[in-house]
Amino acid sequence: MRMCDIIKKKRNGFELTDDEIKYAISGYMGGSIPDYQMSAFLLAVYYQGMSTRETVTLTRCIENSGDHVNLKDVKGYKADKHSTGGVGDKTTFVVAPLAAACGIKVAKISGRGLGHTGGTVDKLESIPGYQTSLSIDRFQEIVNKVGVSVIGQSQELAPADKKIYALRDVTATVDSLPLIASSIMGKKLAAADDGIVLEVTVGNGSFNKKIDDGITLARVMVDIGNAAGKKTVAVLTDMNQPLGYTIGNSIEVIEAINVLKTGKGNERLVDLSIELTANMINLAGMGTLEECREIARKNLENGSAYKKFYEMVKEQGGDVRYLEDTSLFDLGETKEFVANKSGYISYVNTEGYGLASLYLGAGRNKIEDKIDFSAGIKIVKSLGEYVEKGDTIAVMHTSDKSKFEQAEKKLAESTTISKDKAELRKVVLGRIE
Repeated sequence: MRMCDIIKKKRNGFELTDDEIKYAISGYMGGSIPDYQMSAFLLAVYYQGMSTRETVTLTRCIENSGDHVNLKDVKGYKADKHSTGGVGDKTTFVVAPLAAACGIKVAKISGRGLGHTGGTVDKLESIPGYQTSLSIDRFQEIVNKVGVSVIGQSQELAPADKKIYALRDVTATVDSLPLIASSIMGKKLAAADDGIVLEVTVGNGSFNKKIDDGITLARVMVDIGNAAGKKTVAVLTDMNQPLGYTIGNSIEVIEAINVLKTGKGNERLVDLSIELTANMINLAGMGTLEECREIARKNLENGSAYKKFYEMVKEQGGDVRYLEDTSLFDLGETKEFVANKSGYISYVNTEGYGLASLYLGAGRNKIEDKIDFSAGIKIVKSLGEYVEKGDTIAVMHTSDKSKFEQAEKKLAESTTISKDKAELRKVVLGRIE
């Protein structure tokens, strides 16, 4: 069996056998298949897709490429939430501690930035001292003590995904249904959760531009999860505009902290956080979805979720002074992006906003790139709002002022102002179980 034959077969649109997929992944992990051949393989999959059987096989290869997380010492119902990626998606920072405040054990293993979407681990590391690399024993200890812990993917857990994940980021093969599904579910199956809630984003800021694509991806992942014995549901969400008021690293953490402290904030962010949490506690049998929404809202508004987040950050070495006083975060230099005419913001290219944040330094163009924690965008005027010429639409942040020009150009390209008011979609578009 040769890798070049496998690449050619998939490139020409033929279905791969289980053995061929296993050969490709095991060879890549063993070092006999180099990056350039795996890149060619990923491009072939990107263009030709995979059948459900191929996707399941790839998922199982990723799951079994390393250790399985043994959470047998974690007492209680364990549930996780995972997003397919979006712009400004900081729900983990609200949902994980909120679910813990509602009695769910959340042992969350998250990833880094991928393409134009930010990474949960990158954002958390903007809190000075916060440790995203922990031993499994310490991870379990914190989950038992606090109810929640969020860490990065270890070398031992689904290492094939970690290696391929980094390669996809720099080879323009991120937005591929089988690669997304196998990446997410490979990690989820390697963990020991009882229930999984998937947030499948749909819109111009997502990898799923059309709702039918989101539904297809959601069904594949839900089927994979349930077939593996994990209670799995998917919530379809709108990504035709950034989620919340911020895009970046420190700036997103600040917004999430303020929501946790006050129980209030951007309506779409708060509503989605409650919906995702409600689905997690619903899987645990704590009531109907409507009853679970009320439980979640109560624990957000009474400060219980903020207390869990505070305890988690403290346990993982983070400097909690930054939670107590978010002005301590360094947000670098600033420049305003202003409206060039009066009218309604009738269209936002959300992916363009994500790229503008990347240009400011909040993301990676190459695997070895370092994240600028101060980089990001604060949105002042959102989709559907009226602006006068010269009004501030957004404020850019970066530690390198030379990056403003490219980012501002991208924001201008990505913002349409007209006399027509935009039709706004609800943040929650549907649910698949």
